[in-house]
Amino acid sequence: MEAPAQPGAMAQAAGAGPGTRTSPEVQPPLSKEGRGERLVELHTSFRELFTFFCTNATMHGAIRLVCSGQNRFKTACWGLLFLGALGTLYWQFGFLFEQYWRYPVIMTVSMHSERKLFPSVTLCDMNPHRPSLARSQLRALDAFAQENIYALYKFNFSASGDAPFAEDPGREPTFQLDRAVDRAIRLQRLSSPGGQNKVGFRLCNSTGGDCFYRAYSSGVTAVREWYRFHYISILALLPTDHEDSHRSHGGHFVFSCHYNGQDCQAQHFQTFHHPTYGSCYTFDRDWAAQRPGITHGISLVLRAEQQDQLPLLSTEAGIKVMVHQRNHTPFLEHRGFSVRPGTETTIGIREDEVHRLGSPYSHCTDGAEGLDVPLLYNTSYTMQACLVSCFQQLMVQTCSCGYYFYPLPAGAEYCSSARHPAWGHCFYRLYRDLETHQLPCASRCPRPCRESSYKLSAGTSKWPSSKSADWMLAVLGHWSPSGSTSPRSNVAKVNIFYQELNYRTVDETPVYSVPQLLSAMGSLWSLWFGSSVLSVLELLELLLDAIALTVLLGCRRLRHAQGSQPEQ
Repeated sequence: MEAPAQPGAMAQAAGAGPGTRTSPEVQPPLSKEGRGERLVELHTSFRELFTFFCTNATMHGAIRLVCSGQNRFKTACWGLLFLGALGTLYWQFGFLFEQYWRYPVIMTVSMHSERKLFPSVTLCDMNPHRPSLARSQLRALDAFAQENIYALYKFNFSASGDAPFAEDPGREPTFQLDRAVDRAIRLQRLSSPGGQNKVGFRLCNSTGGDCFYRAYSSGVTAVREWYRFHYISILALLPTDHEDSHRSHGGHFVFSCHYNGQDCQAQHFQTFHHPTYGSCYTFDRDWAAQRPGITHGISLVLRAEQQDQLPLLSTEAGIKVMVHQRNHTPFLEHRGFSVRPGTETTIGIREDEVHRLGSPYSHCTDGAEGLDVPLLYNTSYTMQACLVSCFQQLMVQTCSCGYYFYPLPAGAEYCSSARHPAWGHCFYRLYRDLETHQLPCASRCPRPCRESSYKLSAGTSKWPSSKSADWMLAVLGHWSPSGSTSPRSNVAKVNIFYQELNYRTVDETPVYSVPQLLSAMGSLWSLWFGSSVLSVLELLELLLDAIALTVLLGCRRLRHAQGSQPEQ
């Protein structure tokens, strides 16, 4: 009796048939519990790795690369689509990062309403005086000016009945100015190639080999600039502690002052002297604006003197006014405006605050710290103060002296023709480079990150009226100097107030912050592949597995190559 067939043999017999090969019995693989799970499982080939990724990836379209394996045309089409979408995605990523690294900003305007400190107000009488130590030099300059004007225009001041060059008494000066140096620079009539006549003066360097003309189409401007040039040379020889011009007025520039119904006191004003605009007073008080309107602002009655002490230097009659931020230097020649005498001028203020982003979005600064331009003004940082300080330092380095209208660095002295005969040639050359942006001052002086600007609107009316002029001027104690045709021409009233306490803030906001950049990248990724951040990690996993498989196969091939070498 035959033994029963084994199950394995029966299966082998059942599977055997014509044309089939028999294979030795294969032991079933051990379960994971039997052989243990490895910490790192690697695929045996790149095809297996790619198939596993496309089958299990969460990106749309990846499975299409393997599910249609029997149709090579579909596989090729989906491969091209996948690569095209991937290339377009990263092209847009590059464009997005290019925009981000430009650090663009947008301006956001918002309105606020709260109490504000009243800004500083600087007023000048536009009546420069003759320092007592330089009166004889200025008289010599006046006589020299008469000669030049008569030579050009045949105008004789004495014949006209005017007396602009008064012989002011005073003690003898402690120094003498060499007038022969001044005579070398005269006013001349110049002819341009276009046929237009101009007036100017000639400036040369110390050797006389390099000369140029300061030419002006207006004769009035030419005379003023020529006189101003010599005037600066005279003042530069004065000691730095000479008396201020406001003392010569005895404090009578301001007749009356009221702020929010209260009288202003002398300690509420800071005084200084400007070589061109005369005595200047800055109203600087920590008073908050309670409400808008004229009655809650500052009201001043001022003496608009017209003594014509230096008529070729100051040709205006009135008051110079500037509204500026507290603890800031007033640059009247850049932002000041004039108030006409015999009028009541009403000035309304609206304030804007600008908040700029710092690096890398813009080149701004929160103060003078960290800048390579030491400020020469003992005030808060402003761009104009930095530009002036930069120019003055370059002036000292280039011309060996400083411009009289600006503060001096330590150890420097002001330019004067007596000590520096060629200073005018050097100064005007350097100033022309500043105007044409050839000096590095603009790049060395950034804008402040936070600053306030004041928008002014003004209205004027005749003041005092014809009916009330007599008694008002009598009450003010005003007297009319000889030759004055109208007492009204020597007084003025100024009202400065907040039109509204609402103020605008203009804030710079980055177009692409880091969250916005990530959001834009996620939107693009979802547009082209419909996936998420985890899908990106899947791609990273594919890359790491491909690198590991490459290293593993390379090591195997190297080991196989070394093992197949014949022994020596």
